[in-house]
Amino acid sequence: MKFKLVAIAAAAALGAVLTGCASTQPAATPAAMASTSATAATAPKLHAAMRDLWQGHIAATRDYALAVHAGNTAAAQKAEAAVIDNAKQIATAVGGFYGASAGDTTLKALGGHWAGVKALTLAAKAKDAAAEQKAMDDLAANATAIAQFFAGANPQNWTVGQLQGALLMHVGDHKQQVDAMMANAPAAQQAQLWSDMQHHMNMIADVRSDGIAKQFPGKAN
Repeated sequence: MKFKLVAIAAAAALGAVLTGCASTQPAATPAAMASTSATAATAPKLHAAMRDLWQGHIAATRDYALAVHAGNTAAAQKAEAAVIDNAKQIATAVGGFYGASAGDTTLKALGGHWAGVKALTLAAKAKDAAAEQKAMDDLAANATAIAQFFAGANPQNWTVGQLQGALLMHVGDHKQQVDAMMANAPAAQQAQLWSDMQHHMNMIADVRSDGIAKQFPGKAN
């Protein structure tokens, strides 16, 4: 029940993210996402790279969950290595704009996020509700820390509330996907959850790229 209330608040906050950072239009459908980010036109390379990096994150975490569900230890280890490699790439990208120290902080924060997602996945597989709730609480705290860090680095374009809402929505996507997977939900339901997660990840990536492009107009292209 606790996380359900957080998720409701996150959904509302995500609307604020899109309104405050990307567009004053209603939330776009996946097909229309290419037109919601100013960076798509002003800094197309940054826009595309940020989407690729964050899509890589959810692809690798999904591969891990699929491997855990199948009981394939080797595949799980391979997917975990991909998650960590992706986190290093994201941290390097952040460091390119905000400096090496910011890159290190980002990598540590993403490590915390992955630890929570991994714990969530294993708890769902084991049907351990208490462990799953603990993972969700840890992920929520991590989302707040990440939001505070990035809002502090770029206060003119990001607020803690906006980033926190987006990240909590992302955490909720992880939970819905893992729960559906471990429960052997219908393929159509799982496919829809995956599509929604990809869509939300693009939204978050666009908010990041828009903020960076506005803060560093001479470096973003």
